[in-house]
Amino acid sequence: MAADGTPPALQDFLTYRLHRLAKLTDRQSSDAYANVFGLGVGEARCLAAIGQFAPLSVKDLAARANLDKGQASRAAQMLVDRALVLKSASETDARGVVLTLTRSGRALWRKVMQLIEQRNADIFGCLSSAEQHQLETLFDRLIAHADGRLEASSPATP
Repeated sequence: MAADGTPPALQDFLTYRLHRLAKLTDRQSSDAYANVFGLGVGEARCLAAIGQFAPLSVKDLAARANLDKGQASRAAQMLVDRALVLKSASETDARGVVLTLTRSGRALWRKVMQLIEQRNADIFGCLSSAEQHQLETLFDRLIAHADGRLEASSPATP
């Protein structure tokens, strides 16, 4: 806050800037996923997460794809309907399912990952290699700090 009690400008907050950058890059990524693969951004995120971390429950998929459980469930079902993802019964949870990629899902996953790699190069290409490394290190630290805060503020499970 300024000496006169005036709050900082909204656009000066890091959280505002992070959200703005996320929205800009999500919009561009969404267009790329739709135009190249016919996938929505949620479906592409789920495909990427399942390919990287399978087998996944829907709950775990939501966390890995940064979606809420309903979004992850709908996206996963669309991928199942397109024969890109296989949904099978969980061996550890009678009511649960696990998600894995099919052969065609694995092939598309590789292409999606190439697009993600290219999108990252486009987004961060304005930074030098040293700046990119520094930003990665800072983001890792911020994420670890935020995760710690979330865990510390979560109510204890009896």
